[in-house]
Amino acid sequence: MQQYQWAARARDIEPFHVMAVLARARALEAQGHDVIHMEIGEPDFITPEPIIRAGQAALAAGRTGYTPALGLPALREAIAAWYARQYGVNLNPSRVVVTPGGSAALLLVSALLVDPGKRVMMADPGYPCNRHFLRLVEGAAELVPVGAQTQYQLTPALVDAHWRADCVAVMAASPANPTGTLLDRQQLAGLAAATRRKGGHFIVDEIYHGLTYGCRASSVLEVDPDAFVLNSFSKYFGMTGWRLGWLIAPEAAVPDLERLAQNLYICAPHMAQVAALAAFEEQTLALCEARREAFGQRRDFLLPALRDLGLEIPVTPQGAFYLYADTSRLGGDSAQLCRHLIETEHVAVTPGLDFGHHRSDQHVRFAYTTSLDNLERAVSRLHKGLESWQAC
Repeated sequence: MQQYQWAARARDIEPFHVMAVLARARALEAQGHDVIHMEIGEPDFITPEPIIRAGQAALAAGRTGYTPALGLPALREAIAAWYARQYGVNLNPSRVVVTPGGSAALLLVSALLVDPGKRVMMADPGYPCNRHFLRLVEGAAELVPVGAQTQYQLTPALVDAHWRADCVAVMAASPANPTGTLLDRQQLAGLAAATRRKGGHFIVDEIYHGLTYGCRASSVLEVDPDAFVLNSFSKYFGMTGWRLGWLIAPEAAVPDLERLAQNLYICAPHMAQVAALAAFEEQTLALCEARREAFGQRRDFLLPALRDLGLEIPVTPQGAFYLYADTSRLGGDSAQLCRHLIETEHVAVTPGLDFGHHRSDQHVRFAYTTSLDNLERAVSRLHKGLESWQAC
């Protein structure tokens, strides 16, 4: 049998463990079991109807060919107008790069900024693909352990303490995955200034903007016009499968980003770009706001319920749709706990090891991307599952 030797990067990039949880959940469902999904960060609402209609019209009109690598001019203008409306930021549409999902925006930034051996500082825990994309371009993540005392976010003091000579950038997320915590305007300004003092670039993942509860999310562009901003139509606008995101970049970076986009993926899907123009219509925004309110109700139910079960959630998340829970009181490894919960109670949750290394074996992530009725049933099942876990 022929022996194959793959590139080291393919071996070094860790699996996305939540996908194994999802695969097991699907297998149990195929056997007839009722599984409650709290593992996947995908809204349970379908794409808003005005966007669907716009996509159907685009298909019917034959809008299926290539577009410019930076995106349809009309969509770039609409995104720039969104920043003026939401954040009071006067943004030139020429700085908007439309991408095939937020992941492609991250790929572009990684390819643009990171030479082999260079590092980007980011919080641990954090979204796993951030560090994996860096490995893909032969760079690395400088993971900084964070906890409840900093709301699981980087601070200027942490940037000063952990900056290395080979660092080229600092990356933050607001709201963050898996913790749901937010950086306010002052905190963003502090991180931007700290990064600037070190001579680095500041990258902010704003993919969960729009999904905040009881507060407004500030964009980093309000305080740092030279920051790189990652965003997506997937979460607030409910367009996960349409694979459409965007990157806001300094004007000087756009020509190089365009060349990278031309070579890496040519362009974002034409039909999805046309459909996304409907995302900014009043009818669509009203639907998105109603869904945001529903997510807020779910958070307000699930957060105290999990705390009552003995799970520690020391910081109330202000955004996204996740709760990052400390399981150390319960004993054992959190990945084993997740396996126990799905096998005994058919509740699927994500182990902390997906999100980094800092105490990852003592945390799990719950996604409240399912109905309130399902969450109520899940809490009942979790009560039994945690009791049997501790009895083992």
